[in-house]
Amino acid sequence: MNDKRRLRIRKLGRVEYGEALRIQKETELAVKAGDKVDSLLLLEHPHTLTLGRRSDSSSILMSEKLLTARGVAVFETNRGGKITYHGLGQVVGYPIINLSPDREDVHRYVRDLEEVLIRTLADYRIDAFRLEGLTGVHTSRGKVAAIGVHIARWITTHGFALNVNTDLSFFNLIIACDGEQVTSMEDLLGREIDMHEVENRLASRFAEVFEMEMENEPT
Repeated sequence: MNDKRRLRIRKLGRVEYGEALRIQKETELAVKAGDKVDSLLLLEHPHTLTLGRRSDSSSILMSEKLLTARGVAVFETNRGGKITYHGLGQVVGYPIINLSPDREDVHRYVRDLEEVLIRTLADYRIDAFRLEGLTGVHTSRGKVAAIGVHIARWITTHGFALNVNTDLSFFNLIIACDGEQVTSMEDLLGREIDMHEVENRLASRFAEVFEMEMENEPT
């Protein structure tokens, strides 16, 4: 008998950040109430800067007027971490899962998210790793994925952002990752990567690491 918990994969396409927050909250409440199974939201944001609990607007290096001219939105969030960039060519994953009763460990959860990303990158023969004392996934040429989470009553929101075909020049708008260099899968492999393929690999690796049975959202 298969007693694995189910994981619903929801591929949302390109979603404005404020709308994604609404979807996360709606899903969080449903998972908490037991009305919906654990879910992994996979999507792409238009150009957005998000401020985590450990950051403020001083990390933004461009005026509000110039940001608006470049089509970049700014949001303050309740996730952990500092400032980060979300944008086109990036796969963002928001796991909305219940860590209770068997995974009630915040540090383990973050390490597991890193493991999902490391295994996904290994599928593309990219050598990725953790760095002691830092959060996220790194390569010899810079940070390739950021992680910032929020956990309330062991229900998770927010998550990770993997640079796939990301225009890395947008990271010049902020003081990111304590000044660490950033990179992307495209930059590392020298070719554009199929975003849908990366989403599929992430979903599969997430289910593997978290020992869940994957199901796609009904159409």
